[in-house]
Amino acid sequence: MNILKEETKHIADVQRVVTAAFGRAEEAQLVAALRHSNAFIPELSLVAVEGEQVTGHILFTRCSIGNSRLPVLALAPVAVLPDQQRKGIGEALILAGLRKAKELGFKAVIVLGHAEYYPTFGFVPTDKWNIRAPFDVPPENFMALELVPGALEHTSGVVAYAPEFGI
Repeated sequence: MNILKEETKHIADVQRVVTAAFGRAEEAQLVAALRHSNAFIPELSLVAVEGEQVTGHILFTRCSIGNSRLPVLALAPVAVLPDQQRKGIGEALILAGLRKAKELGFKAVIVLGHAEYYPTFGFVPTDKWNIRAPFDVPPENFMALELVPGALEHTSGVVAYAPEFGI
């Protein structure tokens, strides 16, 4: 398996993977919309490829927290073909994306996700910093990871996602 920057040739496969992973088209439509947004960072749209087959995709987009100018990302979505799940593809995509985000100078990543899964990567509930979601969500599912230790220490407020999220 290789983790690669998404290229134009991958777009149709990414749409297929995301739709299959979520069992509906809304997340694939979100990915398509985000590609054309100011929040999109081409280096942070990654695909997992085995042979010639795209088996997974992850997207990190710019977001902000309150009035802070701290360079922060939202991780959403991460998708793996249903028959390829539980094989480490999602983990490989997340780790590669986090490494690239840090290389690009981002300080933290926000995720809405499974309270048992994301802490394995170091994510912790955002209420640690008084950072809140712009929607109702159990606090254990709204998490952040500091790519630079202490980056969120003086940051608080509501996370603002790209308008394409419709929040």
